[in-house]
Amino acid sequence: MAAEDEAADAAHDIERKDVKVIAASSLGTMFEWYDFYLYGLLAGYISTQFFSGVNETTAFILALAAFAAGFAIRPLGSIVFGRIGDVVGRKYTFLVTMGLMGLSTFAVGFLPSYDSIGIAAPIILVTLRLLQGLAVGGEYGGAATYVAEHAPQGRRGFFTSFIQTTATIGLFTALLLVIGMRAVIGEEAFASWGWRIPFLMSILLLAISLWIRFQLTESPTFQKMKAEGTTSKAPLAESFGRWSNLKYVLIALFGGVAGQAVIGYTGQFYTLFYLERIADVDPATSNILLVISLIIATPTFVLFGWLSDKIGRKTIIMTACILAALTLFPLFKALTHAANPDLARAVREAPVTVLAHGDECSLQFDPIGKNTFDETSCDIAKAYLARNGINYSNIDAPAGTLAQVRIGGGAAITAPDPDAHDEAGLATAIGGFQAEVAAALVDAGYPSEADPDKINRPLVIAIIVAIMLMVTATYAPLAAMLVELFPARIRYTSMSLPYHIGNGWFGGFLPTTAFAMVAATGNIHFGLWYPVIVAGMTAIVGLLFLPETFRRNIDE
Repeated sequence: MAAEDEAADAAHDIERKDVKVIAASSLGTMFEWYDFYLYGLLAGYISTQFFSGVNETTAFILALAAFAAGFAIRPLGSIVFGRIGDVVGRKYTFLVTMGLMGLSTFAVGFLPSYDSIGIAAPIILVTLRLLQGLAVGGEYGGAATYVAEHAPQGRRGFFTSFIQTTATIGLFTALLLVIGMRAVIGEEAFASWGWRIPFLMSILLLAISLWIRFQLTESPTFQKMKAEGTTSKAPLAESFGRWSNLKYVLIALFGGVAGQAVIGYTGQFYTLFYLERIADVDPATSNILLVISLIIATPTFVLFGWLSDKIGRKTIIMTACILAALTLFPLFKALTHAANPDLARAVREAPVTVLAHGDECSLQFDPIGKNTFDETSCDIAKAYLARNGINYSNIDAPAGTLAQVRIGGGAAITAPDPDAHDEAGLATAIGGFQAEVAAALVDAGYPSEADPDKINRPLVIAIIVAIMLMVTATYAPLAAMLVELFPARIRYTSMSLPYHIGNGWFGGFLPTTAFAMVAATGNIHFGLWYPVIVAGMTAIVGLLFLPETFRRNIDE
């Protein structure tokens, strides 16, 4: 009996230790994702505070671009901290990344607006975003490697899937805080100063997360390598200077992570932006619908992680990529019908067309915020439609033709000719044109915003959950697959780079790219081509070249 009790106690201790490892790594990573997502959720407020002085559409795109700047630098962070993690150790590396991330986020809450300090405000903001991105570049690889190297054989997918939930839980936490603050202090106060509070509160989460992680010990795999003297002296050269390993870095990127990234950011970011900016659902309702969808979908991270231990990582990831490539267009079209049926009906029954010569139309995207889009009649027409999220198609006209806007079967509305007016006269003419188009849109049934009583909330939630299931299916097995794909001595470095190029570049630039594509073409669904093409590419590359890894021994 004594021997049996001792064995039972030992098993209990191991289980307790595993829970501590998973909880510490997951909570810390959740905090980092909370920080990063918070900026995305408040992009509309940040565009007003730090990018004032440009038109509304450009300000929002610039805010998203600043958000994407943090993603752009993530691969550099993965190289810097990946090397440290393979040489010094997993634990201390992601302690540093957490501190850097948390302090950068906290500082955003104190940053003066553009009206207070001018151009210095957006410059400092972008600098803080870059520091955050640098830190995240080292965070994920450390947490995933640390948990996987503690997990028993045959349960790595299940163990690491808890880390994968942290991205969604971080977004969920940020959403709840934003919704709560809006309800407590009101929308006007929140827009003025309340948006800073979630950033300032992050200092409390930072303290808790650092305290938890300080209690961890180094991973057993790294301790063994350290004791045997087999750690890599040059992990960068071994990871990226040898084709035998570099080819798997490339396969992991193009045959796994890229598709996961665009599907993930489509589900967790683009759906929210689409509801608010295109379907014209008010921000509070959009946030609530997304929160409910996240609550429903988040447990499936663990489900797919567990399943990947049974049937493999590759099968689940590739299936989800194929489904995404085939279903994103119909799902988002259905989302328009469910969230704003009046808009969907108007687009169908009274389509908007712009008749203009193509060479006289500028790309409706202004990355430096200086273009007023009033140099040609085509620019005047398209700028107004793009700013208001109106779906339109283009019809080419002979050179020299003044642009015309036609709404359904209504009369054509001719845009002003800039050459026929002085500056004051042009402003008056543009105002008259915009008023005429606005009235015609109302007459054709285009709503200024979604009618709350007509939003089919259960259907909106069901559609978002369907998209999120593809997110969880690609993301849940990913950490285990990346860990298993590379040898222990260079694992942190090798897995971090493809992950952060995929999620930092392919995924991080998705909101900015997709909205620029919509603004440039006038087609509210055109931005979906970006995730559809990348997911399709990943499915092809992965099916041809990605090996199955779930039975591998990772201690070598």
